[in-house]
Formats: sequence, C-alpha cells, structure tokens
Amino acid sequence: MFSGIIEQLGEVISITEEGSGITIRVKHSFKEPLYIDQSISHNGTCLTVVKIDGDIYDVVAIKETLRLTNLGQLKPGDIVNLERSVGLGARMDGHMVSGHIDCIGKTARVEDENGSWLFTFSYPKEHRALIISKGSITLNGISLTVVVIDDEHVTVAIIPYTYEHTNLKNLEIGDPINIEFDIIGKYIANYMEKINA
Repeated sequence: MFSGIIEQLGEVISITEEGSGITIRVKHSFKEPLYIDQSISHNGTCLTVVKIDGDIYDVVAIKETLRLTNLGQLKPGDIVNLERSVGLGARMDGHMVSGHIDCIGKTARVEDENGSWLFTFSYPKEHRALIISKGSITLNGISLTVVVIDDEHVTVAIIPYTYEHTNLKNLEIGDPINIEFDIIGKYIANYMEKINA
C-alpha cells in the first residue's frame, strides 16, 4: 500500500527485454538501504526489487503490467516518480493507493496559472463512475484532488512543490499517464454492481 506522496525521482538507466516483460534499472537516492523483494511504486505501479547494486536497483515489469501502464514506453534517461510502501502507523498524507494501475490516460492540456498549474488528462469513459469532483485520484503515482471532471477528461491543480518534485513537469501533450482510481470508490462500485445484478 502506498500514499501517493512521491518520495523522490529516479532515473531509468536501462531497459532490457526479458521474454514478454522488461527489466528496468533505476538509479535512486534513498538514504535508507533498499532490500530484495521490497515494493516500490514507479509512476504509480507497484514493482518488486529483484537486484541491488549500490544506488541502482532492478525491477521487472511483466506483460500484464506493460499492457496496463506507461512503463513499456520508458527509455534510458527518463525520470520516474518513486515511493516506497507505507509502514503501519505512518501518517497517510495522501490517500490509500494500491499501486495497481486501472488504465492509461493521455495528457490533454497544461495551463500555467501563475503560481500553480492545471493539468487535464483524457481517460477511458467507462471509468467515469469512479471519479468524483474533489475526490482523490492517482496520476503517475501522485495523490491528487479532482478539480473538474467530464465524461472524457479529468483536471487536477498542481502546487509548485508537486510540480518541481515529480515528473509532471516533463509531460508534453499526448504523453501517457498512469491512472489509479480511488480504491474505496472501486469497492463501492463493485458492490453496487453485484447487488443490482
């Protein structure tokens, strides 16, 4: 489980194809030692550390992960948002994030508000019921609040700190974004679907 509060930015060092999946080498600057089998969120996607070499570690993204996320489009030099899993008893500064991506959206518009930014992303409209105004949404692993919503787009407001300390500042129009909808909303939607079936 994650909180959607990005700890740091990592740099993709290399991508190696492994059958239908890929191994991603990431350079990090975590102060505490990492360990094998540790869960780390990469652009909101929970991946397991499989190898560590100093300040570089390896994670594997399998075919299903590549199908649902933007990780398959990474290349050496790209910057990814990193967050280690939340420990019990820690403050939940964001919201409950599972690290399991629901779909990929596209960057549709970026508006400089002279002290903040409005980012608008398209998303598959079949997920509309999972988004509410002023509700939580996770974009590339970042816990954000929905400002405006319609059947095809969601807009979030970004403060300067988030802009500077995440990879949102690198997005260009058309770039993919990993989307995870609020887990509580997903459980409620599933429950309502089952009892109304």
